[in-house]
Amino acid sequence: MEIVFVVAIAENGVIGAGNAMPWRLKSDMARFKALTIGKPVIMGRKTFESLPRRPLPRRTNIVITRDAAYRANGAIVTTSAADADAIARGDALRRSVAEIAVIGGAEIFRQWLDRADRLEITEVHARPEGDTHFDIDKAEWDEVERIRHPAGPDDSADFSYVTYRRRRGH
Repeated sequence: MEIVFVVAIAENGVIGAGNAMPWRLKSDMARFKALTIGKPVIMGRKTFESLPRRPLPRRTNIVITRDAAYRANGAIVTTSAADADAIARGDALRRSVAEIAVIGGAEIFRQWLDRADRLEITEVHARPEGDTHFDIDKAEWDEVERIRHPAGPDDSADFSYVTYRRRRGH
């Protein structure tokens, strides 16, 4: 079972500002959907609440929060990464998929980074202000694919799709 991070990161490491993405990349939504559809997706409460459409359709939405009383319509809520992992693995087996997608936010990425096998990054070619960051330790990851795209009509910046795989021995 592969743990795959799906995240957009600006050139300066910013992934968010005020619980939102500080750019508009409509072109990236199709890729996000393709990478996550039919799979369990793990996210934090703030990420879940920031989704324009929730729960994400045709995916098992698993929300991790410190608030044991929190409820989210259409999502499975848990207070621990270990429980989220068990729920996601069981769901992936039932769905016959080999991946679990982790989609944020920063605290969830920190908790799951040691478990991640692959990073599916949308590298946003901009340097926005932001309050949430994600940095890739290049000593632990090998870049295996990079495809650059110009900004489309509904995009605020050029971007690249970059795939990283964890280096063996890490």
